[in-house]
This record gives sequence, C-alpha cells and structure tokens, in this order.
Amino acid sequence: MHPFSGDPLAIYLNDHLAGSTAGVELARRAASNNAGNEYGSVLSGIASEIEEDRAMLEALMDRLGVGRDRVKTAAAWMAEKAGRLKPNGHLLSYSPLSRLEELEILLLGVSGKLAMWRALDHALHERLGGIEPSALEARAESQRSRLEALRLQAADEAF
Repeated sequence: MHPFSGDPLAIYLNDHLAGSTAGVELARRAASNNAGNEYGSVLSGIASEIEEDRAMLEALMDRLGVGRDRVKTAAAWMAEKAGRLKPNGHLLSYSPLSRLEELEILLLGVSGKLAMWRALDHALHERLGGIEPSALEARAESQRSRLEALRLQAADEAF
C-alpha cells in the first residue's frame, strides 16, 4: 500500500517513522555532545535502542505492506538538523540549556513511541506477527525513566 493512499494506518506509521528518524538523529547528537561525561554513556545506549526500535517499526510496516513516505521522513531529518540552529544562550558552544532541551525532546519522542506501541497492541494485536509490543513498551518505559532522571539533573545544571 502506498503511503499517500489515505490509509489511516499507513499515515500513522509513517508519521511515527518520521518521528523516529528525527529521534535517532537527536539521540546520536545528544550522545556525541555529551561524550566523556555522565550523560554520554546513557544517551549512547538510548540512541542504540531508538535505532533498534525504528528498525522494528520498519519491519512491522513491511509485514503490514505499508510503504515508506520518503518525503515525510526526509522532512523530519531536515527539521532535526534545522533545530540545531536554535539559540541556546551560548554563541557557538553547547550549553546546559541545550542539554536540557535535547533531553526533553527525546523524552517527548519516547512517550509518543510508547503510545504508538500501546495503540498498535490494542488495535492490531493479531496482525503484529512476532512483534512483542509488551517488550517494546517496557523498553520505552525504561528509556523514559532514564531520560527523566537525566532531564532533572540537566535542569539543576541549567538553572
């Protein structure tokens, strides 16, 4: 099925694929920006997990015969890159506010991913064929918990 067909499931999954594309890029950037500090190793692990979750979403789309909306995915990738240009209170450097905002955006994305897995488990449980939503939900909850702990620490440092 073509992503432009108007099929609600195709639109929904492509929206989440686009979000996960931006999320992977942001998670990689946040891990890189924090390499060598206490945030970096946690963010590196989360970035790898988000990449795996994106691959699971792509596998599900393949299983369901849902095509990729390459324009939407490319736009999400470009939006993440453009987001890097936002002022952060420091002229040319990474700031504590940058870290806090990156963590908050990642936390929002992971919350959306959790909501997606729950919705798919509820509405399509029989069609998920080998994908275990409960395991993906548990991983998203773990990601949220780790990101929230980092976010609160970053808030203390930013303010």
